[in-house]
Amino acid sequence: MLHLLLQGQVALFLLFVIALLISLTFHEFGHAAVARLFGDDTAQRAGRLTLNPVAHIDPMGLLMVVIVGFGYAKPVPTNPNNFRSRWADLWVSAAGPGMNLLLAIVTINTYILLRHQGLMESEGAKIFFGQLTIINLVLMVFNLIPLGALDGHYILPYFLSRRAGEAYLLFNHQYGNLILMGLMLASVAGIPVFSFVQGIGYGILPWIVWVR
Repeated sequence: MLHLLLQGQVALFLLFVIALLISLTFHEFGHAAVARLFGDDTAQRAGRLTLNPVAHIDPMGLLMVVIVGFGYAKPVPTNPNNFRSRWADLWVSAAGPGMNLLLAIVTINTYILLRHQGLMESEGAKIFFGQLTIINLVLMVFNLIPLGALDGHYILPYFLSRRAGEAYLLFNHQYGNLILMGLMLASVAGIPVFSFVQGIGYGILPWIVWVR
């Protein structure tokens, strides 16, 4: 996104930042809300059961997104000992990407509905709602990658045998973050290793447009 500032497109840059803040906030809120649903109030006591972006945004993580295209928000704290179900970790982890999918669905269909009513016809509205939708879809797909601390590494073991799951968790604990960081650095260097993430995000888009 930094190239937008360098090109003098300040308004467009701000639209991207606002869309990103909304997307990250809903993602983290999803984790906190489902954790509370399963009996763990750790995130709530930490002030994370809120849609206030200030509670979720990590300044350095946001700066990384602006500069290199990758970043992070503050991880939502949980205490698995408080969960009332052995499936809780799966649902809490899936809640972040799930919230991004829900927000993308609501965003694009609301925008189209308003356009049909003769509203939101400006170019700025088209860009903002379009980017808010795509950012959420890409964020969902990216976080489902089962590497490092991404949500996908909590989800995958539930779909593996116990032995395979334990082997995967050990491998990810030792090498997951290194592999993920290597892929990110390769992407920054110009190697399109994450093009498939964006491609999947755009591929999902036609399936969530329900208002015609």
